[in-house]
This record gives sequence, C-alpha cells and structure tokens, in this order.
Amino acid sequence: MGAHEEHHILSYGKLAAVLAGLLALTLVTIGVSYVDLGFWNVPVALTIASTKVTLVLLFFMHLKYEGKAITWSFIATIFFLAIMITFTFWDVAFR
Repeated sequence: MGAHEEHHILSYGKLAAVLAGLLALTLVTIGVSYVDLGFWNVPVALTIASTKVTLVLLFFMHLKYEGKAITWSFIATIFFLAIMITFTFWDVAFR
C-alpha cells in the first residue's frame, strides 16, 4: 500500500445499523410476499432488493469511499440493468 492511501474503517455501530437495516428490509420482503399487490408485486420486490443491494455495496463493499470512476461505472451498470428489466417486462406484457 502506498503512503498516501486512506483507510476507511467503519465503526461497529455504523455496520450494526446497516445490518439492522438489511434485516428490517428482509422482514419487509417477507411481509410483502404475503400481500397481493397485483401488478405492483414485482416492482415492490425489485425496489426492496435494489435497496438492500445498494446498502451492501456502499457499506460492506466500501463503494461509498471509492473514486468517481468506480461510482459512475456502478451507476451505469444499474441504469443498463434497469433498461434490460424494462425490456423484459415489455416483452412479457405484450405477448
């Protein structure tokens, strides 16, 4: 490691808060699975899952502390994934 590299060590309290958020979102996912939302079942499930993935990436994989190039590549990947999922929904909806 170079002399100018910073270490971003998160406190145990912050990691515990993120873990508690992930567990709460898991409980919300389980709760929503028992509710019939009609068309909105899949979008709600994807929103919850995306939120959980974002928390894991930002805090446990330290994306929050990376450079702008890695952050923008992540945003571009999510944007591309959203386009592909949208195309899949359109394909299924208009068969």
